[in-house]
Amino acid sequence: MIWKPHATVSAIIEKDGKFLLIEELIDGIKVLNQPSGHIEPDESFANAVIRETQEEAAVVFQPEYIVGLYRWVLNEKERTYIRLCFSGKMLRTLENQPLDTDIIRTLWLSYEEIIANKEQLRSPMVLECIDDYLKGSRFSLELLKDLG
Repeated sequence: MIWKPHATVSAIIEKDGKFLLIEELIDGIKVLNQPSGHIEPDESFANAVIRETQEEAAVVFQPEYIVGLYRWVLNEKERTYIRLCFSGKMLRTLENQPLDTDIIRTLWLSYEEIIANKEQLRSPMVLECIDDYLKGSRFSLELLKDLG
């Protein structure tokens, strides 16, 4: 069997000390996540996070930095997720754009509110990304090379 990890991107957007999260339904359970999703074929990392943020949060996102690269092994489903997390700014909201069908709503939560709802986080990567962002983890987008 060939190992095939799920390649994903996520966006950290902070405004006035609060973070943009989405509440979504996964297998009938409400969870909290950053705007995130899979990279599509022939899509750059930056374009993937811009698209996913728009689809999931109706926000135009401008990636500015890489926060980190994360690996999470979900043993019970024998899946591995690789997440490239970006930080950046919200350029504007798209008032009339519908959210993806599994998205319930967007939320702006403080770090304390995120910790208080830790059991609702979709994966441990959500808090790990935020913690690294708060520690000042910022890497240049120049690390990314699109050769396709």
